[in-house]
Amino acid sequence: METRERPWTAREYAEWRGISTESAAQERYKGTGPRFIRATGRVMYDPADVYSWLDSNKRDRTDRIAS
Repeated sequence: METRERPWTAREYAEWRGISTESAAQERYKGTGPRFIRATGRVMYDPADVYSWLDSNKRDRTDRIAS
């Protein structure tokens, strides 16, 4: 059975990234951040989605996405 890391709160995600919770909210609004979960009125992030989003933003040059 696979063990999954528990979802992060919006505050935990922001602290991990080193950004404000307001910046995390702007990412959600603009669709520029990782996928998120809205359940019972709370915003949460699946760490696997955060790591996947980070991997998709890797670059080997400033003018193109890494292949």
